[in-house]
Formats: sequence, C-alpha cells, structure tokens
Amino acid sequence: MRRVVRGFWGPRQESAEQLAARWSTMLDRFTRLLPETTGTWRTVPASGTGETLRPDEESLLGALRAAQAADDWSAADGTSLRVLADGAAPGWKVEVSGLAGGTPEYLLQSLVATIVSPDGAELPDAGLLAAVAESWQPDYGDVSDRAVTAALKKEAGFRIGTPSVGWLGYLSAGRVARTPADSFPEREELRTGGVLLTLASPGDTVAVVDAYRTLKGSGALDPLPQPMTGPAL
Repeated sequence: MRRVVRGFWGPRQESAEQLAARWSTMLDRFTRLLPETTGTWRTVPASGTGETLRPDEESLLGALRAAQAADDWSAADGTSLRVLADGAAPGWKVEVSGLAGGTPEYLLQSLVATIVSPDGAELPDAGLLAAVAESWQPDYGDVSDRAVTAALKKEAGFRIGTPSVGWLGYLSAGRVARTPADSFPEREELRTGGVLLTLASPGDTVAVVDAYRTLKGSGALDPLPQPMTGPAL
C-alpha cells in the first residue's frame, strides 16, 4: 500500500542550521516508528549521485548546504531536500521530500513522506503525522492516498494545492478555532497548539469526504490568503 504523510505551511525564513534540526528530529522519530528502516538515509539530488547520511544534525546540515549551493532560488523559495530510506526491509520504501526555510508569497513550504508497505501492514499513521507536525509546525497536514485524493476531487470539488484532509488530519491552532467543536471527537492536541484529528479508517473515502465538506464549510480549510505573509492561518 502507498500512502503520503504531509504538512504544508506559508513563508517562514529559517537558517540551514534550523532546518537541519527539524530534519533530524523528524527522521529520528520516523526511524523509531518504522523499524523496517535502518536509520540510514540516502540523498536523492536533482542531478548527480546521492550520498548516504545519518539523521544527525551535522550530516543533514552538510546535505542542506549542498542543496542550497545547487539551487540559485533556495534563498527565496526555500531549501529542497529529498531523502530515501537506505536498506529498508523487502516490500518497504520510505521517501521524504521537503521544501522549507523560504519566504515565497505564492509557493507553499512543504514536507511530504511517501511510504510504500506490503499489503496488510499496519502503520503508525498518527505517530507519523504527529512527527511531521511537531518537527515542522505546519499550517495543516494529513495522511492520505490516491483513492482519497480522487474521491475528494470527484465528490467534494477539491483542488490540488488547497488544504485538505485524509483519514487523519492536522490543523494549526488558527484552523482549530474554525473547527466545529462537536463534529470530530477523536482528536489529540499536540504541543504545537494544533490538533490531530482521526476522521476515518484507511480506505474509508466516504467518511473522509464527509469530514472534508464539514471542515471546508466551517472555514477550517480555507487557503492561506495570497500573497502569503506568514506560515499559518
């Protein structure tokens, strides 16, 4: 099965050192949550050969500085880094891509983890989304798959690039304030001030569409106003 664990936010200027700390925190948590990985990662550059790295701040700082040197737009748009779990168990693939630290007015910053697992494998979806949320402090995030995206587009008018939810969703504090209080009782408040919402079981696209309609109707899934001036609603 293939799923994505994602977080999105607006402009937030950060140094390479700050980004390395965020990456290290998240990858360390991913390694503990996914024992099928070895804790070693390999960079996936736009061109050239990737390098093996450990998820410590020093190694990640080097990878981020190399990415910045290869991209003339990184200072404005953000630093892009893509890593792949090295030596994952058979049937498993974990790839993480991020764009962060920039201040573009029309381009969201993001963290997207794509996880492929054998059919029937149970994944700690809530823990993975919490790891993304508490490492990166996004505006919103979700755990989803292609079937959910297709259902949202077909049945609820979802447009790519706008806020959405999957069977799990994360909302920043400003979005939580717009969420109907009694509609989603399965929630966990994180130390970011945001909330992790359990909206459906994996594969239950009907429940996800219903939740999306409710949240969109309340304003909790409004896009960030453009030009964007801050990381969260």
